[in-house]
Amino acid sequence: MRNRHRLVALLGAAALVATTMTLSSPAGAGTTGSGPGRATAGEPLVFGHRGASGYRPEHTLEAYRLAIAMGADFIEPDLVPTSDGVLVARHENEISGTTDVATKPEFADRRTTKVVDGVSYTGWFTEDFTLAELRTLRAVERIPAIRQRNTLYDGRYQVPTFDEVLQLAAAESARTGRRIGVAPETKHPTYFDSIGLSLEEPLVRSLDAAGLRTPGAPVVVQSFEVTNLRELDRMTRVPLVQLVAGSGAPYDYVAAGRTETYADLLTDQGLRGVARYADWIGPDKNRIVPRAADGTLAAPTDLVDRAHARGLRVVPYTFRNENTFLPAELRVGTDPAAYGDAFAEYDLFFSLGVDGVFSDNPDTAVEARDS
Repeated sequence: MRNRHRLVALLGAAALVATTMTLSSPAGAGTTGSGPGRATAGEPLVFGHRGASGYRPEHTLEAYRLAIAMGADFIEPDLVPTSDGVLVARHENEISGTTDVATKPEFADRRTTKVVDGVSYTGWFTEDFTLAELRTLRAVERIPAIRQRNTLYDGRYQVPTFDEVLQLAAAESARTGRRIGVAPETKHPTYFDSIGLSLEEPLVRSLDAAGLRTPGAPVVVQSFEVTNLRELDRMTRVPLVQLVAGSGAPYDYVAAGRTETYADLLTDQGLRGVARYADWIGPDKNRIVPRAADGTLAAPTDLVDRAHARGLRVVPYTFRNENTFLPAELRVGTDPAAYGDAFAEYDLFFSLGVDGVFSDNPDTAVEARDS
């Protein structure tokens, strides 16, 4: 009961912060007059994080299709390249945890160790496979200990290309009468530049081919790095999202020997700089409502308010239903895979005035928003 009282107090604090935010929220946030989805004017958008990855193996056409059916306004593919330069949807370029590649004897000799963004990984990497070879693999659930039910679908779905994701969004928009947005994230752009597989050019080509390069198009492009977003700002007119991790620094800064961190991007001066090339920030949600040492929620920060004051929309990540991902006071029971009180977490962030949420469970996010 004490934890519930603390949550009520946090919601009260959030309401005070939101009172100031209503004067500074960027015009048109969450509207659908020229934007995608079913959110009405002023309502936050729901981004199906890697599709409906709470219910199907992530980054599959079936996960994206289910997210759309659940009411997501955007679907979100992470993009990595094949050896022949085709952008495909995978959480990482190392694919042993998201495909059945380890069971394929014909690819046993492709297992290797690489350093990506300063971290050593051993496994199989998309850049060592042609698209035709990658097509022989099938997707599997990335976190089977938490999402055992998703393992039912292991081995059923191929790895989709970015073009196929765009085609799905267009087809579902036509079928449903809703404008379904796509929010691609460029993964490890500095690393891929270093091996001659730049992400920006094929991304822009795909957007061009799909007629999605104009400011009103239902697309936003994301990155945890800064340099490639600045490059994309010159190459295309679509909105851009500066993603902000919970700690550390953009790897392009690290590689260039710069000392700025993600925290520096969120100072008043940093936000002014971000607003020169991006339209949104996508922070780790703990940047907005931190967690205390015991895993409970601490007092909200003023990040949403300050971002809005500089014309930036805010879409935090990642909202999930399972206890293991929720703050301590919102967990129900002791099973980490069981659902907790996810609605209370959404209520808190919506009361703070966020313009969207990345959710593994789009139906929950839509229900929370609509209620």
